[in-house]
Amino acid sequence: MTLIATEELRSMKIFRLAGLALALVVALLFAVFVGDQGPWYFAWVIGTVMIVLISGAGAVLLDAQEDGVANTEKLS
Repeated sequence: MTLIATEELRSMKIFRLAGLALALVVALLFAVFVGDQGPWYFAWVIGTVMIVLISGAGAVLLDAQEDGVANTEKLS
């Protein structure tokens, strides 16, 4: 590897570490401010994320199914 590539990898690692540190600080501040209602908000956020991910997966599967039907109709 060249020196430039090594420096780019090093800077990417630093940015990744800084992003994770920022996420940690935000999570800690959220936990402090929310207090006793933290578990409810945690469940709400996790549930919302799961619904969005499942909806996205369903859309991808529907699109793939429609493409498969269209390709089958072209062949026959």
